[in-house]
Amino acid sequence: MTNNLRADDVFAPLQLRSGQVLPSRIAKAAMEEGMAGAGQVPDDRLINMYRRWGAGGTGLLITGNVMVHAEALTGPGGIVLDAEAPLDPFVRWAHAGKAAGARMWMQINHPGRQVQANMPGVVWGPSDIAVDIGSQSKRFGRPVAMTHPQIQDTIARFVTTAQRAEQAGFDGVEVHAAHGYLLSQFLSPLVNSRTDAWGGSLENRARLLVEIVRTIRTMVSPGFAVAVKLNSADFQRGGFDADDARKVIALLEPVGVDLIEISGGSYESPAMTGRPTDGRTAAREAYFLDLAADLAKTSTLPLMLTGGISRRDTAEQVLANNVAMVGMGTALAVTPDLPLRWREGQGATDALRPITWKNKQLASAASMAMVRYQLRRMANGDNSSPRVRPAWALVVDQLVQRRALRNYTRWLASRHNPATSVGV
Repeated sequence: MTNNLRADDVFAPLQLRSGQVLPSRIAKAAMEEGMAGAGQVPDDRLINMYRRWGAGGTGLLITGNVMVHAEALTGPGGIVLDAEAPLDPFVRWAHAGKAAGARMWMQINHPGRQVQANMPGVVWGPSDIAVDIGSQSKRFGRPVAMTHPQIQDTIARFVTTAQRAEQAGFDGVEVHAAHGYLLSQFLSPLVNSRTDAWGGSLENRARLLVEIVRTIRTMVSPGFAVAVKLNSADFQRGGFDADDARKVIALLEPVGVDLIEISGGSYESPAMTGRPTDGRTAAREAYFLDLAADLAKTSTLPLMLTGGISRRDTAEQVLANNVAMVGMGTALAVTPDLPLRWREGQGATDALRPITWKNKQLASAASMAMVRYQLRRMANGDNSSPRVRPAWALVVDQLVQRRALRNYTRWLASRHNPATSVGV
């Protein structure tokens, strides 16, 4: 493929090993939208929002979490695509995002132990080690260690969701193995204390991720992209670190991965919001650039960096460090047409109000609530309101979550007992 753009130009195309071509180096990274409609599927709000992003000049749109297991959601407003889900809402979602020429990938995920304590369903982990966020720890359920059949069933669920995503018209999937969710839990020596084939050495701890990716790759068409979101580090003493990330990237290379998205942190150390408990993110923008640039020196797979990027010069600095793609989340929640504005020499319209709270976990929760506040406004056709106060956004988000929990609880009960679905 020939073009007149440098590889460090944000508008240069990128060809992946599957043959798929991304029209630019700018991606809308996944955000936790929590906006499922009735039946835990996308409705007009999500469809309108992705159509707006696609029209805003972004080359690749990666959806927020789509859950592979109906009984295990990262939040009550989560989208579910499993063997029983109706496909038409997903067809409409993919079509809307791709209407202006963007590629659209579905991020697929299982929360593992990071499930709210008030949620119905299951709380699983590689081991029975609970989330530890100090005084807020009781917000999460107590996990049980997964059995071998449950692990095999989980592999099958990821594969089913990937296959159905392709059937719906998505261009690829991104397997979420970061931010403390299930696959990240298996990778972590602090969370995975298993002594069988799924624990112990890094190769064993990575086995679940590698098997999921390997099987997806064999079950989808060759041109369908398969990506992985991976922590550069989890920013906890004795945990998953950059050397581990380098080795996992090497393990993923032979099984057909197209792209590795580099992020970092978890609920226990929320570096993905710029607030790790040990203070080692590099800067206000491009939190993980130093780690990603170091990983790029040895990676044979193209890398994508996400975390705090909002300016074109920062994005080009990322690309100049041999990182192939730039992912943006919050910046596109505030300014959905930011790539088009970059083409015209303009910048973001505004930025979110900074949070200076001392409690890292509450600050992280407020930060995510502020982003979701912007997403809900965008989905309703309104402009962003970036100066919303963090405390207000958090209160509003809790009310939205409470309503979503009621809807999810009724829906899950109707799935278990179809006779109760009348009137739901």
